[in-house]
Amino acid sequence: MMPVKSLIPEVIFWVCLGAVTYNYAGYPLILFIMSVLSQAKSDFLYLVHRGRRRCPPATGYVPQVAVLMSAYNEEAVIRAKVNNTLELDYPPGQLEFLIGLDAPTDSTAEVLSHIQSSRLQVLQSDCRRGKLAVLIALAQKTSAEILVFTDANTMLERNCVRNLARHFADLEVGAVTGEETRMVTPGTDPGAESLYWRYESALKFLESRLNCPLGGNGAVLAVRRSLFRPGKQSIVEDFQIPLEIRFRGHRVLYDPEAVAFEEIAPTFSAQFARRVRIGAGNYQTLFDNPAYLNPFKGLAAFSYFSHRVLRWLAPIFLLVAFLCGLFLATRPAIAPLFLAQCGLYLMASLGFLLKKRGKPAGILSAPFHFCAMNLALFLGLLKYLRRRQTLTWNSTPRRIRPEMLLNKGAGDR
Repeated sequence: MMPVKSLIPEVIFWVCLGAVTYNYAGYPLILFIMSVLSQAKSDFLYLVHRGRRRCPPATGYVPQVAVLMSAYNEEAVIRAKVNNTLELDYPPGQLEFLIGLDAPTDSTAEVLSHIQSSRLQVLQSDCRRGKLAVLIALAQKTSAEILVFTDANTMLERNCVRNLARHFADLEVGAVTGEETRMVTPGTDPGAESLYWRYESALKFLESRLNCPLGGNGAVLAVRRSLFRPGKQSIVEDFQIPLEIRFRGHRVLYDPEAVAFEEIAPTFSAQFARRVRIGAGNYQTLFDNPAYLNPFKGLAAFSYFSHRVLRWLAPIFLLVAFLCGLFLATRPAIAPLFLAQCGLYLMASLGFLLKKRGKPAGILSAPFHFCAMNLALFLGLLKYLRRRQTLTWNSTPRRIRPEMLLNKGAGDR
């Protein structure tokens, strides 16, 4: 019989690898099966009762909408963003655009001062406050029923706001997130970023079918104004706001037909810095909201734990599994998996070297992206624990004119 002391690290090894495998593969498979069963139930009830398969679209529902945006040093894109928003396919009398300037140091305010529109309001601040604080201040300046949050570097399809707003005809709906399409621009090596984004979009689609989506996307997120009551300041407000709304008992939906386009950060360093910041915000959400792990919350808690919490803890699981594997490398059951983990890190390192030399990572993109993402999460955890991450942010450099995103996006779709 194996001594208990030597059994413990083996159990830890299997638990850690099992948690990562479940998060990336097992949970999506469970979601898919549950979605199929849910659809089969819907089809059966239709055959039995011959009722409507879908609710009729609320074509006459056109609520007052306010598009809210926090901006900092966005002189390169702000004019295109305003034009894009004011040209959306939505009744002009029902749409207003409020921009909060978070103490920019460039000419963003000057550019906006030359744009004349009765539907545009600009709120200025003399000091940095962070995105959520700016959005809260903007929400107090409007009486619109629906608030749509977006980013300066994001271009919305003409029918995006209309597609978001239609869902609020159902009073149970509290928030709707759209589909952000990441665009690859010339000279940019996206690696596996686009592939991972599609993977996440598929998970959101399945979760939405089962009424258990949680987070949103700050570039294209709509919420019912009466439910916009942020409980605390957050680094990742686009996740925290829908999360709070969902756990108050309201529905959070994902609409892949409400499309927005955004350029993938053109450099790896910009992508990595963004992931570290988001990682710090993820851990803030985790530690500030232990009640969301209550299993009595049903599918919402199951989704939160399986999709989000395990994803955030994956860097720790991988590190602990590697250390245990190093200790147990002579055991036949452990050795192949430990060598596979070593191979993964070796391929990621080679991918990094290629990136550093300005060359595409090719087939090494997937292991490189996986390891870079988890390293960024780990550094985000350290930042959170050391309280080094602030609520403010810096603009990401861009290589393409924002209005070109719509043309390129329409061509790719």
